Amino acid sequence: MVAAFLGLRLYSVLGRRAEHEERPVQPRFEPKGDPAPRPLTPELNGGTAAGLPPRALVPGVTPAIERGLKEISAADRRFDTLAFIDSAKSAYRMVLEAFWKGDREALAHLCDADVLADFNTAIDAREAAGEKLDNRLVRIEEATIVAATFKAPVARITVRFLADIAAVTRNAEGVMIAGSLDDAIEARDMWTFSRNTTATSPDWLLDETDEG
Repeated sequence: MVAAFLGLRLYSVLGRRAEHEERPVQPRFEPKGDPAPRPLTPELNGGTAAGLPPRALVPGVTPAIERGLKEISAADRRFDTLAFIDSAKSAYRMVLEAFWKGDREALAHLCDADVLADFNTAIDAREAAGEKLDNRLVRIEEATIVAATFKAPVARITVRFLADIAAVTRNAEGVMIAGSLDDAIEARDMWTFSRNTTATSPDWLLDETDEG
Protein backbone atom coordinates (compact mmCIF):
# COMPACT_ATOMS: atom_id res chain seq x y z
CA MET A 1 0.00 0.00 0.00
CA VAL A 2 2.84 2.41 0.85
CA ALA A 3 4.58 1.72 -2.45
CA ALA A 4 1.37 2.19 -4.40
CA PHE A 5 0.72 5.48 -2.65
CA LEU A 6 4.23 6.69 -3.41
CA GLY A 7 3.89 5.62 -7.01
CA LEU A 8 0.71 7.60 -7.52
CA ARG A 9 1.64 10.71 -5.58
CA LEU A 10 5.39 11.19 -5.65
CA TYR A 11 5.25 13.22 -8.83
CA SER A 12 3.56 16.02 -6.92
CA VAL A 13 4.87 15.79 -3.35
CA LEU A 14 8.38 14.40 -3.74
CA GLY A 15 10.78 16.99 -2.56
CA ARG A 16 11.57 19.44 0.14
CA ARG A 17 13.70 22.54 -0.11
CA ALA A 18 17.30 21.44 0.13
CA GLU A 19 18.93 22.44 3.42
CA HIS A 20 22.32 22.86 1.80
CA GLU A 21 23.34 25.48 -0.75
CA GLU A 22 21.67 24.51 -3.98
CA ARG A 23 23.91 23.24 -6.75
CA PRO A 24 23.41 23.86 -10.33
CA VAL A 25 16.06 20.43 -15.51
CA GLN A 26 16.23 19.14 -17.93
CA PRO A 27 19.52 17.55 -18.91
CA ARG A 28 20.07 20.04 -21.67
CA PHE A 29 18.17 23.09 -20.57
CA GLU A 30 20.04 25.30 -23.00
CA PRO A 31 18.99 24.94 -26.63
CA LYS A 32 21.75 23.62 -28.89
CA GLY A 33 23.74 26.52 -30.19
CA ASP A 34 22.87 30.10 -29.40
CA PRO A 35 19.15 30.80 -28.95
CA ALA A 36 17.47 32.23 -32.00
CA PRO A 37 17.17 36.00 -31.59
CA ARG A 38 13.74 37.17 -30.51
CA PRO A 39 12.27 40.49 -31.59
CA LEU A 40 12.08 42.23 -28.21
CA THR A 41 10.07 45.40 -28.00
CA PRO A 42 10.26 46.92 -24.50
CA GLU A 43 7.42 49.30 -25.25
CA LEU A 44 4.98 46.47 -26.04
CA ASN A 45 2.90 45.28 -23.09
CA GLY A 46 5.54 46.24 -20.57
CA GLY A 47 8.42 44.45 -22.24
CA THR A 48 11.64 44.80 -20.27
CA ALA A 49 15.36 44.54 -20.71
CA ALA A 50 17.21 42.51 -23.29
CA GLY A 51 16.88 38.77 -22.77
CA LEU A 52 13.30 39.04 -21.58
CA PRO A 53 10.25 38.82 -23.85
CA PRO A 54 7.25 41.14 -23.60
CA ARG A 55 5.22 40.40 -20.47
CA ALA A 56 2.29 39.30 -22.59
CA LEU A 57 4.32 36.25 -23.60
CA VAL A 58 5.15 35.28 -20.00
CA PRO A 59 1.86 35.26 -18.04
CA GLY A 60 1.81 36.07 -14.35
CA VAL A 61 5.15 37.88 -14.23
CA THR A 62 5.30 40.06 -11.12
CA PRO A 63 7.90 42.77 -10.47
CA ALA A 64 9.78 40.36 -8.16
CA ILE A 65 9.87 37.62 -10.81
CA GLU A 66 10.85 40.13 -13.47
CA ARG A 67 13.70 41.39 -11.31
CA GLY A 68 14.92 37.83 -10.73
CA LEU A 69 14.81 37.01 -14.44
CA LYS A 70 16.75 40.19 -15.23
CA GLU A 71 19.44 39.25 -12.72
CA ILE A 72 19.69 35.72 -14.13
CA SER A 73 19.86 37.07 -17.68
CA ALA A 74 22.62 39.50 -16.67
CA ALA A 75 24.65 36.68 -15.09
CA ASP A 76 24.06 34.24 -17.94
CA ARG A 77 23.88 35.88 -21.34
CA ARG A 78 22.64 32.64 -22.91
CA PHE A 79 19.52 32.61 -20.74
CA ASP A 80 16.23 33.03 -22.57
CA THR A 81 12.95 33.04 -20.65
CA LEU A 82 10.71 31.51 -23.31
CA ALA A 83 13.28 28.85 -24.18
CA PHE A 84 13.53 28.03 -20.47
CA ILE A 85 9.77 27.51 -20.17
CA ASP A 86 9.75 25.20 -23.19
CA SER A 87 12.68 23.25 -21.76
CA ALA A 88 11.04 23.07 -18.33
CA LYS A 89 8.05 21.34 -19.92
CA SER A 90 10.37 18.80 -21.53
CA ALA A 91 12.16 18.30 -18.23
CA TYR A 92 8.87 17.73 -16.42
CA ARG A 93 7.97 14.95 -18.85
CA MET A 94 11.47 13.42 -18.79
CA VAL A 95 11.72 13.32 -15.00
CA LEU A 96 8.26 11.82 -14.55
CA GLU A 97 8.80 9.18 -17.21
CA ALA A 98 12.22 8.26 -15.81
CA PHE A 99 10.74 7.87 -12.33
CA TRP A 100 7.83 5.81 -13.55
CA LYS A 101 10.21 3.50 -15.40
CA GLY A 102 12.63 3.35 -12.48
CA ASP A 103 15.41 4.75 -14.65
CA ARG A 104 17.88 5.83 -11.95
CA GLU A 105 20.59 6.77 -14.43
CA ALA A 106 18.36 9.22 -16.28
CA LEU A 107 17.19 10.74 -13.00
CA ALA A 108 20.81 11.22 -11.89
CA HIS A 109 21.33 13.56 -14.87
CA LEU A 110 18.16 15.52 -14.16
CA CYS A 111 18.04 16.00 -10.38
CA ASP A 112 20.24 17.24 -7.58
CA ALA A 113 21.41 14.80 -4.88
CA ASP A 114 18.53 15.36 -2.43
CA VAL A 115 15.73 15.02 -4.95
CA LEU A 116 17.47 12.03 -6.54
CA ALA A 117 17.69 10.32 -3.14
CA ASP A 118 13.95 10.73 -2.61
CA PHE A 119 13.18 9.35 -6.06
CA ASN A 120 15.44 6.36 -5.45
CA THR A 121 13.82 5.67 -2.08
CA ALA A 122 10.39 5.56 -3.72
CA ILE A 123 11.68 3.33 -6.53
CA ASP A 124 13.22 0.98 -3.95
CA ALA A 125 9.90 0.72 -2.12
CA ARG A 126 8.05 0.06 -5.35
CA GLU A 127 10.47 -2.64 -6.43
CA ALA A 128 10.38 -4.27 -2.99
CA ALA A 129 6.61 -4.53 -3.28
CA GLY A 130 6.92 -6.03 -6.76
CA GLU A 131 4.94 -3.21 -8.30
CA LYS A 132 5.30 -1.25 -11.51
CA LEU A 133 3.86 2.05 -12.66
CA ASP A 134 2.09 2.25 -16.00
CA ASN A 135 1.59 6.01 -16.03
CA ARG A 136 1.19 8.43 -18.91
CA LEU A 137 1.52 12.20 -19.07
CA VAL A 138 -1.53 13.08 -21.15
CA ARG A 139 -0.85 16.79 -21.50
CA ILE A 140 0.70 19.80 -19.82
CA GLU A 141 -2.00 22.44 -19.60
CA GLU A 142 0.14 25.20 -18.10
CA ALA A 143 3.74 25.94 -17.17
CA THR A 144 4.08 29.27 -15.39
CA ILE A 145 7.09 30.84 -13.71
CA VAL A 146 6.10 31.72 -10.13
CA ALA A 147 9.50 32.64 -8.69
CA ALA A 148 12.94 33.58 -9.97
CA THR A 149 15.96 34.45 -7.85
CA PHE A 150 19.67 34.91 -8.30
CA LYS A 151 22.07 34.60 -5.38
CA ALA A 152 25.46 34.56 -7.03
CA PRO A 153 26.37 32.26 -8.53
CA VAL A 154 23.15 30.21 -8.25
CA ALA A 155 20.05 30.94 -10.33
CA ARG A 156 16.77 29.35 -9.21
CA ILE A 157 13.46 29.36 -11.07
CA THR A 158 10.22 27.83 -9.83
CA VAL A 159 7.64 26.70 -12.38
CA ARG A 160 4.04 25.76 -11.63
CA PHE A 161 2.80 22.91 -13.80
CA LEU A 162 -0.82 22.01 -14.38
CA ALA A 163 -1.01 18.63 -16.10
CA ASP A 164 -3.24 15.62 -16.72
CA ILE A 165 -1.72 12.26 -15.77
CA ALA A 166 -3.17 8.78 -16.28
CA ALA A 167 -1.81 6.74 -13.36
CA VAL A 168 -1.90 2.96 -13.00
CA THR A 169 -0.08 0.63 -10.59
CA ARG A 170 0.38 -3.03 -11.53
CA ASN A 171 1.60 -5.97 -9.46
CA ALA A 172 4.39 -8.36 -10.39
CA GLU A 173 1.98 -10.32 -12.60
CA GLY A 174 0.99 -7.18 -14.50
CA VAL A 175 -2.47 -7.01 -12.95
CA MET A 176 -3.81 -3.50 -12.35
CA ILE A 177 -4.18 -2.88 -8.62
CA ALA A 178 -4.77 0.89 -8.60
CA GLY A 179 -5.62 3.76 -10.91
CA SER A 180 -6.99 3.94 -14.43
CA LEU A 181 -5.58 4.76 -17.86
CA ASP A 182 -8.99 6.08 -18.91
CA ASP A 183 -9.41 8.70 -16.19
CA ALA A 184 -6.59 11.22 -15.96
CA ILE A 185 -5.64 12.81 -12.66
CA GLU A 186 -5.12 16.57 -12.53
CA ALA A 187 -1.64 17.24 -11.15
CA ARG A 188 -0.62 20.64 -9.79
CA ASP A 189 3.10 20.73 -9.16
CA MET A 190 5.69 23.38 -8.40
CA TRP A 191 9.21 22.41 -9.42
CA THR A 192 12.30 24.49 -8.80
CA PHE A 193 15.27 24.27 -11.12
CA SER A 194 18.72 25.64 -10.30
CA ARG A 195 21.98 26.28 -12.09
CA ASN A 196 25.41 27.51 -11.07
CA THR A 197 25.92 30.27 -13.62
CA THR A 198 29.71 30.01 -13.34
CA ALA A 199 29.70 26.33 -14.32
CA THR A 200 30.81 25.35 -17.78
CA SER A 201 27.81 23.04 -18.13
CA PRO A 202 24.63 24.76 -19.31
CA ASP A 203 22.47 22.17 -17.52
CA TRP A 204 19.82 23.02 -14.94
CA LEU A 205 18.91 20.53 -12.22
CA LEU A 206 15.66 19.85 -10.42
CA ASP A 207 16.36 20.70 -6.79
CA GLU A 208 12.89 20.96 -5.24
CA THR A 209 9.35 19.75 -5.90
CA ASP A 210 6.11 20.51 -4.12
CA GLU A 211 2.39 20.55 -4.67
CA GLY A 212 1.13 23.57 -6.56
